[in-house]
Amino acid sequence: MATRRIQACGAVLGLLLLAGPGASRDNVSPAVRDWLSAFITKIDQAERAGHRPAARKTASTVVIRVEVAADGAVRRAEIERSSGSHAIDQRALDAVRAVSPFTAPPAELLAGADVADLSFPLQLRR
Repeated sequence: MATRRIQACGAVLGLLLLAGPGASRDNVSPAVRDWLSAFITKIDQAERAGHRPAARKTASTVVIRVEVAADGAVRRAEIERSSGSHAIDQRALDAVRAVSPFTAPPAELLAGADVADLSFPLQLRR
């Protein structure tokens, strides 16, 4: 199975897209940028709906790797870099799984593969 890995990076679920080492944000089409932004926004909404942050508002960042099938189903979600807290990591995975199925990724994001391989940081409040 061929995959193309796209990295989405940002702060507090903001989005900076990199299509590989040395690629700039300008090289990402509006369709891909819009789809990824909607995907991240939906994950953020799912996480907020399922969690009430404590009075302490310390932020933790977890890097998630997700495979999204051509039909929008989340095939796999895993921790690429832990936040250091199992509970925070699990919240992030639960939020990603809650968005499945999502709208189909743009063909450009799939680039002939049957899945879009995404990697992005999620910043969650404790």
